[in-house]
Amino acid sequence: MEMTSTRTVPAPVEMVWAALNDLEVLKACIPGCDSIVPDGENAYRIAMAARVGPVAAKFSGRMQLADIDPPHGYTLSFDGQGGAAGFAKGEARVALAAAENAEATALSYTVKAQVGGKIAQIGSRLVDGAAQKLADDFFGRFSDAVAVKAGVAPAPVVPSTPRHWIRYLAVVLLLVLLAYLFWQMRK
Repeated sequence: MEMTSTRTVPAPVEMVWAALNDLEVLKACIPGCDSIVPDGENAYRIAMAARVGPVAAKFSGRMQLADIDPPHGYTLSFDGQGGAAGFAKGEARVALAAAENAEATALSYTVKAQVGGKIAQIGSRLVDGAAQKLADDFFGRFSDAVAVKAGVAPAPVVPSTPRHWIRYLAVVLLLVLLAYLFWQMRK
C-alpha cells in the first residue's frame, strides 16, 4: 500500500524540524505512545498502544533513519510487531518546505508499507478510519504543540479527505508516526 499527504504546521521550517527532533514533543503527540528510546546510530525503538477496529494491541517497533537532510527531510525504514494483532514494515519519506505563508511549513510524507496478522484481516473501512483518526490526532497535537512554541494560536484542525486506500493504511500511519519519533530521537 502507499499513502501520501501534506499537512500545514503554523511555524517556520526550522522550528518544525526542531520539534520533529524533540522526543518529548513527539512522545506527547503520538496517540498511545509509551516510549521512544535510541537503539544505535539513527535508530530508535518505540512502544505504543493502538486500536484498529476490534483489535487492540501494544506495538513495539524499530525505525532507522537515512538520507537525513536537515531541515528538509529524511527517509525512515520501519518494522513493528503487535503480537497476535499483526505486524507492519515499510518505508516513509518525510519532507519539509516553507508554505505560501513564510511563517508556516508544509510537512509532506509518502509511505509504502505492508501489514499482516489480524489487522490485515479487518475490513478496509475500519482500517482506513482508524488510520485517518490516528493521523489527524497526531498532526493536530503536533501542530498545536509547535504553534504554542512559536507563540501562535493553534490552527483549527482540518481533516484531510479520506481516500480509498489499501486496507493496511492504519498500520502504515502508525509506523509513520513512529518514524517521526525515531527520527527525532536521533538528534
